Amino acid sequence: MPDDPIEPLREALKHSPENVPLRKHIAELLLKQQRYDEAEKEFRESLAHSPHDRDLKLGLAKAFYHGEKNSEALVIIEDLIGNPDVEADAYILHCRLLIRSGNIEPAVREYKKAMFEDPSAADEDLEELLGIDNTETESDVVEGKARQLSGMPDSSLNIDLERPKLKFEDVGGMDDLKEEIRMKIIMPLEHPELYEAYGKAIGGGILMYGPPGCGKTHLARATAGEVKATFLSVGINDVLDMWIGQSEQKLHGLFQTARDNTPCVLFFDEVDALGASRTDMRQSAGRQLINQFLAELDGVEFSNDGILILAATNAPWHLDAAFRRPGRFDRILFVPPPDFKACEEILKVMLRDKPVDNVEASVLAKKAKGFSGADVKAVIDWAVEEKLKEAMKSGVPEPLRTRELLRAFKAVRPTTKEWFATARNYALYSNQGGLYDDILDYLNIKK
Repeated sequence: MPDDPIEPLREALKHSPENVPLRKHIAELLLKQQRYDEAEKEFRESLAHSPHDRDLKLGLAKAFYHGEKNSEALVIIEDLIGNPDVEADAYILHCRLLIRSGNIEPAVREYKKAMFEDPSAADEDLEELLGIDNTETESDVVEGKARQLSGMPDSSLNIDLERPKLKFEDVGGMDDLKEEIRMKIIMPLEHPELYEAYGKAIGGGILMYGPPGCGKTHLARATAGEVKATFLSVGINDVLDMWIGQSEQKLHGLFQTARDNTPCVLFFDEVDALGASRTDMRQSAGRQLINQFLAELDGVEFSNDGILILAATNAPWHLDAAFRRPGRFDRILFVPPPDFKACEEILKVMLRDKPVDNVEASVLAKKAKGFSGADVKAVIDWAVEEKLKEAMKSGVPEPLRTRELLRAFKAVRPTTKEWFATARNYALYSNQGGLYDDILDYLNIKK
């Protein structure tokens, strides 16, 4: 009997390298044996032969998770949970990733979604970690949410209105995006008489999409600072509520707060979580929230004049098509990883308050192709940690140098690759109206 039970399977695979079920079986065995790097390799090979297999994608996400490659796992799992007929395992893995990043409240919601799909997937240890007490009776649950009874929490909002000091000059690169925002948002505020002469309301929406960590939120905050407007950032946690009807009330309250504080930049982060395609939804409660969102965008009952709406998403393909109609998010802008010039500026900004010795930002920027702004920060953090280790031994803190940062760029992998692997498929095979042409241009793929 061989020492490694997987070796005979590998031998069989040599004679049938395109046998996806066999590769999948090997990958799952490797995952069980905690051989995560090998499992990742086998799942990748399997996906090369069967790129749309959800089980393989989930398996790769699990391998990433156990290998502590959280960003890569999150990109895959966010794509999976945006599709209809999501398995409970996908929600559970998303829950674990959220816990790892310290986002407990959304992790609780993902766990409850998993229980709604498959109660047999319950995990007592996970419930204890999340502080969940599953004592509701079946009669207290409607479409996966608790009934709204007397004495339930109200929709009071805990909102932080900001007055950002950040300006466009503080945001590296993104010149085309800045120009689009100037024309759509800044110019109407600076020259309202021209827009009034043409009978055009001041306001509207811009949807920014692209890989995570590329500065979408940073740019939105800088937009508010540029026009000296209040800034209201809205995440899924600010809206979603376990009680029926409360989410819609919260969403209305957020828009009303923006209307009371014009000019106001109202920024929706991860907007696909609030505006997922209604055709993919099983629960009417989710569709009602989207209908409320669309009504607020249209300003059916209340004027949105002076509200400047920005939204960001990593997965625009999961957003309901109704959001892209004129008057809603009628400008859709691709936010790619920073180019050479932007990377150079980002490096200078991030190294500004750190001890450095003649760091050549231009040399480093050449190594940063495909790195998001968040990835560049991870590179600097890695280099700083290495210097700290040296300082602990020598007792003398030394400044960062170019060679050490170059070594860090070799050690840190860009997280954008997984996103582009998914985005490429949508750009090639689900690109109605040329919506994702910018992705093809960025990847140098002919249309």
